[in-house]
Amino acid sequence: MAGPQSGSNVTRNFTNQFVQPPWRVAIWSVAYSSVLAVAVFGNLIVIWIILAHKRMRTVTNYFLLNLAFSDASMAAFNTLINFIYATHGEWYFGEVYCKFHNFFPVTAVFASIYSMTAIAVDRYMAIIHPLKPRLSATATKVVIVCIWALAVILAFPLCFYSTTRTMPRRTVCYVAWPRPSEDSFMYHIIVTVLVYMLPLVVMGITYTIVGVTLWGGEIPGDSSDNYVGQLRAKRKVVKMMIVVVVTFALCWLPYHVYFIVTGLNKRLNKWKSIQQVYLSVLWLAMSSTMYNPIIYCCLNGRFRAGFKRAFRWCPFIQVSSYDELELRPTRLHPRNQSSMCTLSRIDTSVHGDDPRRSKRKSTKSQCQVEVKDESAAATKLCLHREPTFATEQLS
Repeated sequence: MAGPQSGSNVTRNFTNQFVQPPWRVAIWSVAYSSVLAVAVFGNLIVIWIILAHKRMRTVTNYFLLNLAFSDASMAAFNTLINFIYATHGEWYFGEVYCKFHNFFPVTAVFASIYSMTAIAVDRYMAIIHPLKPRLSATATKVVIVCIWALAVILAFPLCFYSTTRTMPRRTVCYVAWPRPSEDSFMYHIIVTVLVYMLPLVVMGITYTIVGVTLWGGEIPGDSSDNYVGQLRAKRKVVKMMIVVVVTFALCWLPYHVYFIVTGLNKRLNKWKSIQQVYLSVLWLAMSSTMYNPIIYCCLNGRFRAGFKRAFRWCPFIQVSSYDELELRPTRLHPRNQSSMCTLSRIDTSVHGDDPRRSKRKSTKSQCQVEVKDESAAATKLCLHREPTFATEQLS
């Protein structure tokens, strides 16, 4: 989220009292430029991995796609602009972009954290209530649209009240609240609750319940032969998402604390080192956009294979036959109208001496179906939950 200036503290910007030495500006420039490059490039690769490979188009990955899009967008449109404005104290980009600059970060962060929340709820339903209907691809897209719609509603006041003001020596961009001190502080409290505390509480509860189930006992409804493999896959996905959520929480905590503290004690805005504090907490918050691709690559085999394919032009990146196999689509084959379903990887050209090649290319899941209605016996289908949950295809 950007740090929109309110009418109460815009006076500090008018005086432009915080002038930094060139060497310090250079250090901050490298820091913010690094966030921009890694966040945009990394999240675009994540988007490509999901869209270019059918095997990656799962419910959870659609939410990860939305998360990657919002992170890449915020990094591209706001990171350097925030830095330039914070260091120069002058707005160079016009009134229209001033409105967008204050509006979009709240929208993007809302979309990011509620995409994570949707994944947490989906994992909870898949593991704790495995027999209940799962989200379809269409329903997932509807949820994503609703997330963005709510984000726009929450951020609209920033767009409505944002404006520019031309001073004798420079122009500033700020939010002209009707009651500058009260409205600005109250709005940030609302944003902190809705875009930070509430979703983190929801995710904390759901992942605690899921963690107790995965690490403390058997998963309801699972009695297949490959139970151990599925359990390991579920644990990997949950571990990865917990790391993503904790990283987000740690990156944004100082930012929210900063605005609450300076809102309660406005004299801090005149403190000589406050600019460096703001640049630090802003950098940490903006850096949250660049960590997820790194986390996916380190903790998830299929995303790692996708990153290898994206960087296969590098001489030191080797894409093995197993990596190619990881991203190939799967097919479900019913056997003679029985309740035995086979999940097989379609592979006809796997070569090389990769030791992982010896792994079985098909996994069988026993889908025993008791048909109590005699009239339905003739049309009995292989009814089952997915042999591996949607997000397990991440692993």
